[in-house]
Amino acid sequence: MRRTEYLDILIHEGLKLGAKDVVGFEIDDIVFDQRTLLKCMFGCEDWGKGHTCPSRPGSPSLDRYQRIFKEYEWGVIIHAEDKKTSQLVSLALERRAFADDYYFAFSLSDCALCSRCAGKSGEPCNHVRDARPAFQSVGIDVFATVRRFNLPIHTLTDPEGEIQNWYSAVFIE
Repeated sequence: MRRTEYLDILIHEGLKLGAKDVVGFEIDDIVFDQRTLLKCMFGCEDWGKGHTCPSRPGSPSLDRYQRIFKEYEWGVIIHAEDKKTSQLVSLALERRAFADDYYFAFSLSDCALCSRCAGKSGEPCNHVRDARPAFQSVGIDVFATVRRFNLPIHTLTDPEGEIQNWYSAVFIE
């Protein structure tokens, strides 16, 4: 099957699963910027706690993450207005791509699988197979990347009162 046909299948499935938008990307559309680590270190309450946090022991450097993700050719970006939907759609599309012989398919998504993250309490992750790192934690500038596709994103002045836009992605070789 040609890539464009398969991309259409993934887009259709992602929308059916609840994504607001699903768009295809080429790896050169992904904006890497190591300054994302600063936002993780000095702004994220999960720093040093979560299973997918870049501060965990043995986590690859941002340079290494960039080299790894540059091995991929294309993928899909998933947009949802809640974190859990974004993650569940990305995991479903990752599984679909894997089953369709894209065996290196890998999703990135802020984790929202548990109502209370075990890692924040120093316990082992309850969803090791499904927990994935967030875009920014591997050195990807989410704002610059999704703006390339005219997807909605802006800094929030009132996170409780504004619609939030959550993004995940599935990278495919």
